[in-house]
Amino acid sequence: MTFTTTRRALMSAVAAGALLLSAGASLAQDKITLRLSSVNTETDSRAIGLIEKFGPGVAEFANFEPHWNGTLFKQGTELEAIARGNLEMSIASAQEFSSFFPEFTILTAGYVHQSAEHQIAVFNDPIMDPLKAKVEAELGVKLLTVMYLGKRQINLKGDKEIKTPADMAGIKLRMPGTDAWQFLGSALGASPVPVAFPELYTALQTGAVDGQDNPLPSVIDSKFYEVTNQVVLTSHLVDLNYLTISKAAWDAMTPEQQAATQAAADAAAEHARQMQLQKEADAVAFLESQGLKVYEPDVAAFRDAVQAAYLASDYAKDWPAGMLERINELAK
Repeated sequence: MTFTTTRRALMSAVAAGALLLSAGASLAQDKITLRLSSVNTETDSRAIGLIEKFGPGVAEFANFEPHWNGTLFKQGTELEAIARGNLEMSIASAQEFSSFFPEFTILTAGYVHQSAEHQIAVFNDPIMDPLKAKVEAELGVKLLTVMYLGKRQINLKGDKEIKTPADMAGIKLRMPGTDAWQFLGSALGASPVPVAFPELYTALQTGAVDGQDNPLPSVIDSKFYEVTNQVVLTSHLVDLNYLTISKAAWDAMTPEQQAATQAAADAAAEHARQMQLQKEADAVAFLESQGLKVYEPDVAAFRDAVQAAYLASDYAKDWPAGMLERINELAK
């Protein structure tokens, strides 16, 4: 399905979905139902944040019903479900939004977001207002808040010290198989190799690849530390999700309910953010205890090289003018 066809289909669904939700709200005399569909598990930091903070924060006027593990809607179908009035909330990635709006690709590129705090600053800056307005108008989806997923780091075999992208030359770095991920691997200075995640441990063990990139909790969960020697804290992708809500459901709320919903969303995101940051800090200590060398390279050199590669590529052609410069300013 093409981008244009997908957007057109969803835009036509927005009107029908808004009517359904508005009718339901007008007839209901009791609490609002807010169903959330997500593919993550109930033990994920995002889930815990929503269960412990969002649900209680809206409990006076809404029943929050989260559905995890893709049990309500399959991954990638949640935004359409919201547009059609079949779902109230989801946790959506910038990558998902970029399939409808190419402008969002700027938020998926390496070294655009630099920290969890930077993500918040970008999300709340007026530079995001046109993107948020477009999502509301054309998809019927409101972005409530930004949720931190973690920093991707480079995990390597051997003891060669990595300081700049030039030191990555010749390193066979496993990256996911899509063109966008392979591009990022090349921009980091490596020779990217597509390897399926379930095969990655063996690929590292046998030397089919020299390293891989993932958030540090994933390095531990998958026991990659058993077959690698070092972690280079490049922080080349600070990944995120957006907590979303149906614009029709939002518009059906009173101003007081909207304020409470926004406050609950922000509280949930912050709770989850702090848990994820703590997991990353604990991961460094664990990996060092396992004998891995963990260190930070010249991050500025990596950032300059990666951003230059993106700006010279087709990926940047849809980025709003001046947006990257403003995002960089917000990190200072």
